[in-house]
Amino acid sequence: MINIYMDDLRKLPTGFTLARTTEECLLLLRECEVGILSLDYDMGPEDYKGAEVARRIVLEGLYPREIYLHTSSAAGRKEMYELLYAARPEGSVLHHGPITAEKLMEITAGAGCV
Repeated sequence: MINIYMDDLRKLPTGFTLARTTEECLLLLRECEVGILSLDYDMGPEDYKGAEVARRIVLEGLYPREIYLHTSSAAGRKEMYELLYAARPEGSVLHHGPITAEKLMEITAGAGCV
């Protein structure tokens, strides 16, 4: 099981696999079992927005166990949250913001055991 961090600029947190593009993120979601997914909205001028990943998650049933929205775009966060929440399956947790420091510490502590 992997954790995915989709962002075109930010530093990769420990315990995550980096997806620098929406296509990389979708490929990982399609090919791997995903525990935690953390999404950015603004993925650069040559890429789709994070909302496209949210749409694909819904359309293709690619829900991981947990989703966080670490984007600094309030409108983007709202759009992704609304898309994902409407079709969220039982057992999948959707958070309206970024991963907490406590959760990151928990993930980091477990990263050595993978």
